[in-house]
Amino acid sequence: MISALIGELVAYGTENGLVDAEDKVYTVNRLLEVLGETEYAEEGLSDDRAESGSEIRPLSEILADILDYAAGKGILEDTVTNRDLFDTKLMGCLTPPPSAIRKNFSEEYAESPEAATDYYYAFSQATNYIRVDRIRKDEKWVAPTEFGDLDITINLSKPEKDPRDIAKAGQAKKSGYPACLLCKENEGYSGSFSHPARQNHRVIPLVLAGEPYYLQYSPYVYYNEHCIVFNEKHIPMKIDHSTFAKLLDFVAQFPHYTVGSNADLPIVGGSILSHDHFQGGRYEFPMVRAPYEKFFKVPGFEEIETGIIRWPLSTIRLRGDDADRIAALSDHILQCWRGYSDAEAFILAETDGTPHNTITPIARMRGEKFEMDLVLRNNITTEDHPLGEYHPHPEYHHIKKENIGLIEVMGLAVLPARLKGEMAAVEELLLKGGDLMSDERTAPHAAWAEEWEKHYEALTEENIHGIVQDEIGKVFAKVLECAGVYKCTEEGREAFTRFLEKL
Repeated sequence: MISALIGELVAYGTENGLVDAEDKVYTVNRLLEVLGETEYAEEGLSDDRAESGSEIRPLSEILADILDYAAGKGILEDTVTNRDLFDTKLMGCLTPPPSAIRKNFSEEYAESPEAATDYYYAFSQATNYIRVDRIRKDEKWVAPTEFGDLDITINLSKPEKDPRDIAKAGQAKKSGYPACLLCKENEGYSGSFSHPARQNHRVIPLVLAGEPYYLQYSPYVYYNEHCIVFNEKHIPMKIDHSTFAKLLDFVAQFPHYTVGSNADLPIVGGSILSHDHFQGGRYEFPMVRAPYEKFFKVPGFEEIETGIIRWPLSTIRLRGDDADRIAALSDHILQCWRGYSDAEAFILAETDGTPHNTITPIARMRGEKFEMDLVLRNNITTEDHPLGEYHPHPEYHHIKKENIGLIEVMGLAVLPARLKGEMAAVEELLLKGGDLMSDERTAPHAAWAEEWEKHYEALTEENIHGIVQDEIGKVFAKVLECAGVYKCTEEGREAFTRFLEKL
């Protein structure tokens, strides 16, 4: 049985460009070692499957059978974390070394940037670093709002932890290697109960504005080709002139990608602040479709098209031919914003020496022109809003309580997995005319549902799911408005104009 499974896995690797024909025997022997086996049926190496035209099963099924075999033999304790560690170890036997992947990437890049990323993204899926079978479980839809269509996802791809895994992770000795999940030392790392295995992980070196960085894909891919670009060094995130230069350099090298950075202060970014990195990908975020609302000129930068856009977060958009000039204007705006206070609009640059103002920047190519969106952020907290004044307010926490980071800023909601079951229960009770307060799953949503339910003539099995999705989208729009330092009102725009005059 195990010989057949090993043969099937090697055949998968061969078909997907991971295992060269000359490396089949070598790969089989590596897998035997991992599985603690010393015998192998020679016919497992045959090409009967290819000759007969039969298809290789999905990778998730092959790995599941091997894991079941290993669990049955007592090689691994059958928990989610143990299975993830073990199947990554198996895939590491099939994954070519970093030098080979980087060589292939460079050869593809010589053809075009798109060819290079197409190759690398397919490779990252083939190795199971991106677990395609889990990503498919995520729920995604588009919700119409006053700010245009917003993208909504419920993240279901992260498996729930087994209590045995949680206990072992708590007992495990803490390691400083790799220093975090973004460090280059993750490439090929075996992992632990508190750190994912990465034997199947390969990263691509880049140079951005003269500094060494690496490109990888997110294993959770919230959107198409969701990539992470991280500093070679484990240094804290910081938004400054060099950040803008690096973002613009990245889109110059990969003009089919968008790239941005989370803010560099707590609360206003949902990110790992300890390691300098950016996120991007081949995806049209709703924000890119936001039109200019008002144009203005900054003295000394008249050649750059500058304005604010119709978006729930307070955003200045720059567009021009010269990346250096856009980086310089971005830095000018950042420096003005860092020190800017307007008590009337409750914008305070600092309190008791703690800084509050920063920017979430996003870069892209718009045809032949560079485009930079600068989202003004402020992380001040108050007694009424201890999680942040410009943070999702309590009345929306039943849908979204987490920080509004870069991905949400651009109009893509990443909502918690709990909502799938909770919304199903809401739909069921609404159709039955039941009491939402009677169920712990639906009670947090009761006031919200009762508010919008009365606006619909009838709720039916055919329309209820779409209505709930649309209403979730409206909440997400409100959550983004919470994060906007200047509201989309006459008073808010007057306050925004006061800042623009400072530029």
